[in-house]
Amino acid sequence: MAHPNAGNTGARTLNFNVGVLGHVDSGKTSLARALSSTASTAAFDKNPQSKERGITLDLGFSAFTVPLPEHLREACGERYDHLQFTLVDCPGHASLIRTIIGGAQIIDLMLLVVDIVKGMQTQTAECLLIGQLTCSHMVIILNKTDLLPDDKKQSAIDKMTKRMHKTLENTRFKGCPVIAVAAKPGGPEAPDTEEAQGIIELMQLLKAQAFLPHRDPSGCLLMAVDHCFSIRGQGTVITGTILQGALHVNDTLEIPALKVTRKVKSMQMFHKPVPSAMQGDRVGVCVTQFDPKLLERGLVCTPGSLSTLHAGIITVQKIEYYRGALCSRAKFHITIGHETVMARVSFFSRTSLSSQSEVPSSGSPSAEEATPDPFSFDWEFHYQEEYLTGKGETEGQEQEQWALLEFERPVTCPPLCLVIGSRLDSDIHSNTCRLAFHGKLLEGFEDKNYTETSLPRLKISKDKHKEGAVERVTLSSGETGVIEGGFGQSGKIKIRVPEGLKEETKQLLSSSSKKKGKGGAKNEPSKEDDAKADSQPIAIHLNFKRYVYDPQKKMVQS
Repeated sequence: MAHPNAGNTGARTLNFNVGVLGHVDSGKTSLARALSSTASTAAFDKNPQSKERGITLDLGFSAFTVPLPEHLREACGERYDHLQFTLVDCPGHASLIRTIIGGAQIIDLMLLVVDIVKGMQTQTAECLLIGQLTCSHMVIILNKTDLLPDDKKQSAIDKMTKRMHKTLENTRFKGCPVIAVAAKPGGPEAPDTEEAQGIIELMQLLKAQAFLPHRDPSGCLLMAVDHCFSIRGQGTVITGTILQGALHVNDTLEIPALKVTRKVKSMQMFHKPVPSAMQGDRVGVCVTQFDPKLLERGLVCTPGSLSTLHAGIITVQKIEYYRGALCSRAKFHITIGHETVMARVSFFSRTSLSSQSEVPSSGSPSAEEATPDPFSFDWEFHYQEEYLTGKGETEGQEQEQWALLEFERPVTCPPLCLVIGSRLDSDIHSNTCRLAFHGKLLEGFEDKNYTETSLPRLKISKDKHKEGAVERVTLSSGETGVIEGGFGQSGKIKIRVPEGLKEETKQLLSSSSKKKGKGGAKNEPSKEDDAKADSQPIAIHLNFKRYVYDPQKKMVQS
């Protein structure tokens, strides 16, 4: 299918999103500026705070266009004749990691910028982790080579390249390209007459690394908005990247955070008017007027296609570099969709009995085709005080675990979206990973009263154990009974023993009850009987469970 957009007159342009991530002051913005020929509305630290502090505070976007490389021409056929690299400059400042996560979800290839003098730093490692969760291709940039002495430059580059390859050995980016550059020789304050080094080689490498990303114009529109401003007399412009679906002039879109719909008046891609855009495109959309301050970042969509959730259930996996425990009832920063919000987290896993059920038999035709459901309200689950890090019953595999997230404020997000849990309140200067876990949203609860309407469907139980003394002949050690229910308001419980009591148990109980009776000369037990009764007290052990979200808190026999 031919792409509808024109990058140049009559030219069809493939958009390829490249994320520029790395530690603060590693030179990401200088690199993006050196690569770019066209700057978009959000590019190059236009935020006043950014200029003041000299760091990127928000996602900056810029682009450059090249003729379509030969290897892509073979893959694309006649569909495209130009390749546009859209550079997403993500902030490296530690407290702004939520923005990095928002940016990483819209990129096809990641440039991880490393200060060659300082090497891997805490935020560099966090960016690498985010990349592993959100992206499948990466190039490492060793920046600031101009700071190295000429006689030691090449050996320092070789040494750092070797170290980077070793760091990536056990990641999905094993063997990825490493290239050395000096994006801004002399530093940020140096005059622009100083020519950047290694940029031509980097552009050639990017062209070689580019691939045909999956682009699908079908389905509902979902667009990640990163910038919003008004143009007097025309309307409000929202800029962002289309995550799924397509958008056309005169379409109606919804802004779920504001609970309003707006008509699309016109669209541009890097200052060139276009009639439509599709998944993967970065676009500016002019809609009928609303206050741009109400939507700096967020999502827009086909009307009615997104849910606003008060809680959700996710698959969960701990990030191995996170040193702390993941405890139930603790609060984490949850990045979901394009938002970051605090949420209380509760962990749970399937009970062994329910995990063995519902497996298709090997003889059935569906055994090969069937993929196991990721989650079902019909399953029985076990509540966990914390995330379990050991291996499960299947040899060598992590035990499958889930988490219930209860958000402090409602969040708007698409189904099956990526979820990242972190502790952004940790000391930003400490040398510790703040990304704690990740997963995928499986179920969402839109009802504000979800604790009453939805959670009772979730069969998460806690095992309970009680011990007491037998007061009537209903149960004794050795026999198995069934809890029949409570006995009055006293906290006592009625137990039925289907197979009856053993003879010796009856004698013990008889002896115990005689001891309690009014003693006469004839009925008074001997000292031997007393000793026997005292040395063999008859106790009752109750094993049962309670469902955590059962409003009645009923006891259920284990």
